[in-house]
Amino acid sequence: MENDLRMQTLSTKIHTDDDPHPCTWLLTNHRAGDNNQVVALAEMLGWPYAVKQLVHRSNKLLSKLISRQVLGVTLAGIDGASSSELAPPWPDLVISSGRDNEPVARWIKRKSGGRTRLVHIGRPWAPLHAFDLIVTTPQYFLPDRDNIVRTALPLHRVTSERLRESALRWRARFAHLRPPYTAVLVGGNSGPLVLSRSKGERLGRLVNELVRSGGGSLLVTTSARTPTDAFAAMCSEITVPAHIYRWGSEAEENPYFGYLALADQVVVTSESVSMLAEASVSGKPLFIYDLSEQDPDAADATPAWQRYLDRFRYRALRHRLATRLGPRRMQRDISNIQRQLVGSGRANWLGRAVGSERRALVNYDVRRDARQVLERVRRLFDR
Repeated sequence: MENDLRMQTLSTKIHTDDDPHPCTWLLTNHRAGDNNQVVALAEMLGWPYAVKQLVHRSNKLLSKLISRQVLGVTLAGIDGASSSELAPPWPDLVISSGRDNEPVARWIKRKSGGRTRLVHIGRPWAPLHAFDLIVTTPQYFLPDRDNIVRTALPLHRVTSERLRESALRWRARFAHLRPPYTAVLVGGNSGPLVLSRSKGERLGRLVNELVRSGGGSLLVTTSARTPTDAFAAMCSEITVPAHIYRWGSEAEENPYFGYLALADQVVVTSESVSMLAEASVSGKPLFIYDLSEQDPDAADATPAWQRYLDRFRYRALRHRLATRLGPRRMQRDISNIQRQLVGSGRANWLGRAVGSERRALVNYDVRRDARQVLERVRRLFDR
């Protein structure tokens, strides 16, 4: 979910000369999924940090050439007047995510004379040796290197303390709805995964039946990627009591954390690894709604002509070409994370495995992942 409530606390913790911790800059942009992981790592470290918000130029060709490292280490891809100032004293550490921010991070390291350490989250487009540490997940196919650490799920900002606080803030607002609560986190189109109108209808029917048979109410939210027609089709199938939040609504505060805190079970569309990670750590029963083309139920619900057109959407076509022609380290397969969640018992597929809907979720040990990442980052400054 891009640009949502999860970015509400991008505060800057000022570094002072007498502070023993490394001075840290966080590079952020318009992609909240990337930003959340960057801020999550900074919050786990507990070091003072400054948020450097970058505004990228609207020239898409220039941005793509720079983000794909064609033009090298440069600031040409950002709008300097609209972005945060990048000036000495240079930081000890830069944390970044997303290919658009890679050239900026490398530029900062070059300006510092190589002193600044770079930590990149996800899958970099630049040569792997350009970063001091890369934090990645099973959806990417990066090779084993000394500067690469893998986590089971993406980093995120959902903590037990944050959930407790959100429960206190939101419980009274949903008091008119009958518990138990089923939270539904709706994503959208991503690569080959398409949330079509028919898939939206089917999702609405499934979650409506889930609540109708078990009792309670729905808590539904969209994201910036949710197609309007698909979400309207989903809502048309909902007849049980529900609170529905449309992303970007100015009339209502985003209840995302409140949903996760108060939900008794959570449904997430399969394309969003960030929402899957956040729902998983909540410890609630988790259901994944499969948007893949291989889902036989979704295929039956979608007309053949529509499935054919979906295959030739820009992102879907780009993904297939990258998978077949691109180097392995540039490929991505989020089904690796989905299979891991289902295979470990942390999640179930929505609409499958009849009788397992109330199976308890195996707790994901987020602390183990956090410990290994923090240890590797701190090791960069041991000397």
